[in-house]
Amino acid sequence: MTRPTRLLSLALTLTIACGIAAAAIPEKEEPATSNLDAALFYQLLVGELSAQSGDAASAYALMLDAARKAKSPRLYERAVELALMARNGESALQAAQAWVLAFPTSRDANRYVLQILIGLNKMAETLEPLKRDLAGLTPKERAIAIALLPRYFARAGDKKTAASAVEQALAADLTSVATGPAAWSTVGRLRLLAQDNEGALEAARRGAALNARAEEPVLLALLLTGPQAPAAETMIRKYVAGKPTPEVRMGYARKLLDAQRFAEAYTQMQLLTTEKPDDADAWLVRGSLELQDKKWTAAETSLKKYVALSEPKSDVAENTAPSRGLVQAYLLLAQIAEQNQRLEEADAYLRRIDSPQDAIRVQGRRAMILARQGNVEQARALLRGIPELQPEDARAKISLEVQLLRDYKLYPAAYQVLADALARNPNDIDWIYDQAMLAEKIGKIDEMERLLRRVIAAKPDYYHAYNALGYSLADRNVRLSEARQLINKALEFAPGDPFIVDSLAWVEFRSGNTTEALRLLQQAYQVRPDAEIAAHLGEVLWSLGQRAEAADTWKRGMGLNPSNETLTETIQRLSPKP
Repeated sequence: MTRPTRLLSLALTLTIACGIAAAAIPEKEEPATSNLDAALFYQLLVGELSAQSGDAASAYALMLDAARKAKSPRLYERAVELALMARNGESALQAAQAWVLAFPTSRDANRYVLQILIGLNKMAETLEPLKRDLAGLTPKERAIAIALLPRYFARAGDKKTAASAVEQALAADLTSVATGPAAWSTVGRLRLLAQDNEGALEAARRGAALNARAEEPVLLALLLTGPQAPAAETMIRKYVAGKPTPEVRMGYARKLLDAQRFAEAYTQMQLLTTEKPDDADAWLVRGSLELQDKKWTAAETSLKKYVALSEPKSDVAENTAPSRGLVQAYLLLAQIAEQNQRLEEADAYLRRIDSPQDAIRVQGRRAMILARQGNVEQARALLRGIPELQPEDARAKISLEVQLLRDYKLYPAAYQVLADALARNPNDIDWIYDQAMLAEKIGKIDEMERLLRRVIAAKPDYYHAYNALGYSLADRNVRLSEARQLINKALEFAPGDPFIVDSLAWVEFRSGNTTEALRLLQQAYQVRPDAEIAAHLGEVLWSLGQRAEAADTWKRGMGLNPSNETLTETIQRLSPKP
């Protein structure tokens, strides 16, 4: 170590020691009357120097001895810190216990003891510190402190013993109307951490029995709600039938959403927005559900309510990035406006999203709107101008441009975009596959086949390539035996995939096996109602003379995707001309 470095280290050590020494002096006591003398100051200095030099044991011993001499909570805490820094849990526990002994009413000292015991997995010894932590609190303060206990034990090694220790510590609370619901909820949460779901449910029941309107047992029941615990939902439904807190109603709605019980979740949101009309999140969830059900007008009203409640005030809005909720609301409102052909309004909503992390998504939507307005080249320029914040952004921009060009049937341009991209990244399998699909669109059949075989050679488990090549052969009614082999290979990787089953059905149809083709197509359509599968199913039905069934199938397919090329071509080819 050079001389300047030694001086710097000594100055830093003196600063630390002086700060700790100052903390040892009572706030209102003059330094002249404190029990900090030159010898104690020197001891602190040596202790800090020992810590810096890596002699953790000496630093700890000196600091703990100084804490006892100075009777300083700050020095006891420093001794604990030094032991923890040295990863010596037993020494840290010894210092914390000495601190409690010197200052029996110190909540900080007691919590150190509690947390160190938990860290050392000495669950049985946490009983007394738990009792001390709750002693002397008012019922309201005690209920709050009890509710925080599961956080302490979240990383406990022996969670079953932890739950037992907490239950013993809360014995007096478990029969109290004032603190019992919180106590039983805490016991239940710890049982849940110990994977004792039945015990957790019993705790929720017992808490609710003390006070049917208490929130804590119901929040515990929300954690348990699921197909395996119907009794937990029974508790929740009983609670929300009264006057639940907004938190519980929203929590229940989110559980319903997770279970895809959208109609029930919507009912809860209707109730919540009626009971608490200033709950912004409730309007956002309600609007999202209404949009999902294509209730455009209702969704727009709900989402505008959310925006009105959530947008920052005008005096701070200029420099404030929108919240995640506002980003979602603007995107949904843009979707509604676009659906109703209000393209300029949709673009205005998207312009309000000043969020770099959403730039790809937002500008992609704006580009699609420009394209719908006839400004395809302007849309492409917008996409290309999006800043690339992440390595994957460049790839996302190319994918968006290709999709835009595909949507407007500008296949040669899309093919060229991918050709340019592959010149820079020649081994991108997904891009090679996409270029193969575009090659087919522009009539480069040999190129398509070459590209798909290249994909298969580079990645033998890329089943989409087997399926695409097999279907292309079947659709052109050539090399049907090879087509069947390719599609069966794809099914080995993705058994039951409805689109691959559709391809196999088309091979059977081209091979004259109409009955088998019909069976396979009905199976595929049942699994995945899709416009292209509907086109094939309708054609097979038509060939069997079942014209009404075919027309009905095509009608349902048009309802799914009226712009599907295969479906529209099939209907135009087979439907009788007027």
